[in-house]
Amino acid sequence: MSSSLTMRAMVLDDYATGTLVEKTVPRPSPRAGEVLVRIVASGVNPIDNKIRQGLAPYAMPELPAILGTDLAGVIAETGPGVTGFQVGDEVFGLTGGVRGLQGSLAEYAAVDCALLALKPKNLSMREAAAIPLVFLTAWEGLVDRAGIHAGQSVLVKGGAGGVGHMAIQIAVAHGAKAYATASSAKQEIVAALGATPINYGIKSVAEYVRDHTNGRGFDVVYDTVGGQSLDESLIAAKPYGHVASCAAFAAHNLAPGSLRCVTLSGIFVLLPMLSGEGRTHHGEILRQAARLAEEGKLKPLMDRHSFTLTAAQDAHIVQGSGNAVGKIIVDIV
Repeated sequence: MSSSLTMRAMVLDDYATGTLVEKTVPRPSPRAGEVLVRIVASGVNPIDNKIRQGLAPYAMPELPAILGTDLAGVIAETGPGVTGFQVGDEVFGLTGGVRGLQGSLAEYAAVDCALLALKPKNLSMREAAAIPLVFLTAWEGLVDRAGIHAGQSVLVKGGAGGVGHMAIQIAVAHGAKAYATASSAKQEIVAALGATPINYGIKSVAEYVRDHTNGRGFDVVYDTVGGQSLDESLIAAKPYGHVASCAAFAAHNLAPGSLRCVTLSGIFVLLPMLSGEGRTHHGEILRQAARLAEEGKLKPLMDRHSFTLTAAQDAHIVQGSGNAVGKIIVDIV
């Protein structure tokens, strides 16, 4: 049981085993510009599982470490200089679990208030914790880089995934015509989000570009898959179109896109946390997420599984299994 000076947390001591161990650790105190958040829910992302297994050298913290990137909770204390939040505020954000930033698999975390926004009033803590990383990633690609606007055609590669289902809703909210690739089993999911589903197992790129754009190509393509999917995105975009990818981590031949003057933007949502640059903008984007949610234009897809803090490793395993449909959440309290 934790006290006023301690808290429960799942701690990773060894990348070789990847085992999360429940421990009682000192409760952090907020420094200047930080707030102490009592965490209610922690979102599980693919990057969390990769970090636990030692597969993300660009983001892995020194051990022992508390993992967990997304959170939703209640502000319990404010540090010096904090003016935008107060004790009792319900907040959500992408706040830690990388390098030297404590993650959300704990009862409390002291976080940079620039990374937070007030939780959408119409969403639960679990739903709010499902939003930050995937919404930020989708928004940065579609809005910040590609500048989507009404009337455009937007193709989302992997539309039923975490980033993909957010990208569809962002595109629709901006008045764009959304299309999304998905497996046979997930066609209804992307259709319910407002996109025209494309079964990538049945239609080739050339076929769906012909069918949906008269062969010209999509104005914007958001690739969430990488590998061959990114290669296909470069030829699915129209001349002078824009491709954004949050999975551009392999070697690719850019000639097919370059010959048609396609712009390619790589999205790495962890950079503000790792570098300190751009954190305020993350808070601004999350305020847009809250606005869209409260307007009924944004709803996270939630996985049916339920996990407590002590079962956080099981949550990671399910996330990595490919059997989850929607965002997995760990309930902290």
